[in-house]
Amino acid sequence: MLIGYDDRPTDESFFNAIALQGIKRMQLLESTTLFAADATTGWLLVVLAFLMFIAAIVLVVVAMYGKLWFQAYMSGADVSFYSLVGMTFRQVNPRVIVTAKVMAAQAGLSIDRRSGISTSRIEAHYLAGGNVMGVINAIIAAHRAGIDLDFDRAAAIDLAGRDVLDAVRTSVHPKVIDCPDPDRSGKTTLSAIAKNGVELKIRARVTVRTNLEQLIGGATEETIIARVGESIISSIGSSATHLEVLENPDRISRTVLSRRLDAHTAFEIVSIDIADIDVGENIGARLQADQAEADTRVARAEAEQRRAEAVAYEQEMKASVAENRARLVLAEAQVPKAMAEAFRQGTLHTQ
Repeated sequence: MLIGYDDRPTDESFFNAIALQGIKRMQLLESTTLFAADATTGWLLVVLAFLMFIAAIVLVVVAMYGKLWFQAYMSGADVSFYSLVGMTFRQVNPRVIVTAKVMAAQAGLSIDRRSGISTSRIEAHYLAGGNVMGVINAIIAAHRAGIDLDFDRAAAIDLAGRDVLDAVRTSVHPKVIDCPDPDRSGKTTLSAIAKNGVELKIRARVTVRTNLEQLIGGATEETIIARVGESIISSIGSSATHLEVLENPDRISRTVLSRRLDAHTAFEIVSIDIADIDVGENIGARLQADQAEADTRVARAEAEQRRAEAVAYEQEMKASVAENRARLVLAEAQVPKAMAEAFRQGTLHTQ
């Protein structure tokens, strides 16, 4: 009798198989979880590194520009942190811009971004090669003195090569120009001659102040000196005598001032003062003496010419007399010859 084998699992083996499968599933789930945890940790490290890099950059930027920004903020200069960073990339010195903006704000100037002294305008002037601090100082000085000078005009004057700060100072405190200027011409006095021929040596002092409206394109000090010197010489030359000039030197000043010599120049003439007058040579008398001497030389030359002509005529007359004498001798020599011929021919008759 054959005994059959029942291959169906028993209850115990069935539960063991289910437990084994559960264990395998748990292991697979743990491995998957561990992998996911490792991936998440890696991304977290990358993000953390990126944030640390950004934080380092922020710290560096704050260390570089924080002090300037805080200074501008506390002064009400209206300079943003973004502008400070951008200045470095635009090759602009942020310290100069912030200092200029702070000075303008503290002086009570308008720093409005549209019509005032804005950061962009100051940067533009800096990039154009202008003297930012000189322009700001000039505007502040003009503002304190009540002179109308905006940033655009001051920047234009500065870029034109003029010292805008010195121009404002000259507008407030006029300066004195010597006429003539010994440093430029090497002369200390002007030489002028009155109608009577007497020379006067004059030294004048011209007080001028800057005309900001004509500073761009206006003539310089050399033109003022030349015009004033020409007018002084012309005024003295129109005087009848040098005594008139010595009696009323202010007449020359009034005459010169009335001619508006400061037209189309960068200056406005305040006054012209005659500092010194010296009497020089009598040029008229010397010229007359020279003329008389020249006339004498001419007369002598003419007399010598006439004498030479007389001597030549005398010699000519002497030659003529000698010629006539020779002709007379020849004629006298023909008389005996004619008489002898008459005797031979028998034609000689006596009465």
